[in-house]
Amino acid sequence: MKRARLVPPLALVAAVSVAATACRAPAAQDTADGPRTASAAVDYNPQPYDKLKDGGTYTTAGTFDDQGNPFHVNATLTAARVWAWYNADAITYTPTGGVRYNPDYYSDVKVTVDGGHQKVVLTLNPKATFNDGTPIDWRAIEATWKANNGSRKEFGAASTDGYDRITAVDRGKDAKQAVIRFRGVNPAWPALFSTFLHPKAATAGNFNTAYVKKAHPEWGAGPYTVGSWDTHSGNLSFVRNPRWWGKKGKLDKRVYVNLEPTAAVNAFKNGQLDYVSAVDAESLEQLKGLKGTEIRSGGSPFEYALNFNTRSPILADKAVRKAVVESVDRPQIARIQFQGLDHKEPLPGSAVLYSFQKRYEDNVAAVLKYAPGQAPRTLDAAGWKPGPDGIRVKNGRKLEIGYTLLGDDPLGKATAGALAAMLKPAGIHLVVKKGDDADFAKILNEHRFDLILSGNRSMDPFGTRYLCDFYCADRDSNLTGAGTPALDKAIRATAGLADLGEQARAVNEVERKALAQYAFLPLFSGPSTYGVKKGLANVGATIFLSPLPETVGWQK
Repeated sequence: MKRARLVPPLALVAAVSVAATACRAPAAQDTADGPRTASAAVDYNPQPYDKLKDGGTYTTAGTFDDQGNPFHVNATLTAARVWAWYNADAITYTPTGGVRYNPDYYSDVKVTVDGGHQKVVLTLNPKATFNDGTPIDWRAIEATWKANNGSRKEFGAASTDGYDRITAVDRGKDAKQAVIRFRGVNPAWPALFSTFLHPKAATAGNFNTAYVKKAHPEWGAGPYTVGSWDTHSGNLSFVRNPRWWGKKGKLDKRVYVNLEPTAAVNAFKNGQLDYVSAVDAESLEQLKGLKGTEIRSGGSPFEYALNFNTRSPILADKAVRKAVVESVDRPQIARIQFQGLDHKEPLPGSAVLYSFQKRYEDNVAAVLKYAPGQAPRTLDAAGWKPGPDGIRVKNGRKLEIGYTLLGDDPLGKATAGALAAMLKPAGIHLVVKKGDDADFAKILNEHRFDLILSGNRSMDPFGTRYLCDFYCADRDSNLTGAGTPALDKAIRATAGLADLGEQARAVNEVERKALAQYAFLPLFSGPSTYGVKKGLANVGATIFLSPLPETVGWQK
């Protein structure tokens, strides 16, 4: 669908017992003692539909998001995952990013280019119908485009890229055919219509607020629909949809139970859950060897980064941001994350592409250098002078920077302590400010932070189309607020390049310019590692693959 914003990195396998001390990077190339390419391995017990039992329940830890519309800027990964269980999964991907059209929604897809402009003709399945009886036809495609193309600012769209290059969505030979016309060529167009909105959900009011802590199963479609949605407990479930026209879901019920990560591991051990993320080295050890359990681990389309709020008075100074970047020992942060685990990875070098993808370049290493000896000189030149307590001062103001720490997990505390130790020699005092996990989206969206660690998960392989979401100064999705009109123009120019190779070269060049704003520092990705009950099929580490809900179930 899109890049989905992640909650803090509790879903990663990570260490909880590590000294919060800074140390010098061991290698000049800024690697994390690992391979040059991240793992693209998958591990999810792939099974065909006819090899699955009919019936059963699949239960995991989870809950719904404050904003349940995944097209909205305030939505996180949770919204995308919940949405997929009761709304259209019209386009999915193979683990390596190959495009798959779901014939239950799109019975035919034709893409042509004439005069340098692309036309996509989507023929929708005659049986495709929203749960309220509204036909899924060209108007759903049109409504999704209009809500996300940026022409109406009252829509809080997460990403307008690609939608803003569509010049028209028209009715084709009949209502069940949508003709989409682009200005130029957009090779990443499948990411725009992997799911879609009910036309009633595409008014500004409904787009922004209808899904806030609510589900609208009547506007959904698919093999499952909402069974229960408990706003008090946060629990929810999905059951087979009697209005579904395709192969029925193999499961009787899909259940989410609202549990904290550590409680989830205990619930899995007690047989209450069928699948759980290994949240730290200790929990992974608890899951290993557990009767009837498999550990499934593979590559990860996740990335966590340190975001600098350039709107805050202290970080409006580019020299301060540069000194912070020069002080942060990324390999040490990676070692904190993966202490005690059999996991090594290269440090992430881009916000939009992963090292296992074609055309990836390490733009971070080319621009953002770990240079703790240079950081004091950077601050000296900007007029920040050492104070008697070692904290630098300028115009009577101490160089104190807030770091928002969400939750109480030991890993988060260790990371905060390590960052404080890294910044101290330069004369920067890191003030750790505690926040509640539940306020994560609000803290980001209202920019109530100086520094914060947050992440993104790629829901599709077309990473280059998200360059503007990360770096354009006028985008709400750009958490840092950094950028310039000239940079925005250069970023947007990359979207008009039809050749993927040419586009990637331009994106890499522009991203290096964007990183030179010293406002965004990729830190780590981590593995996707899970404890899974044996026999559960099509669940686990999948990279870009999102198995269709009707294919998830228990192996015969």
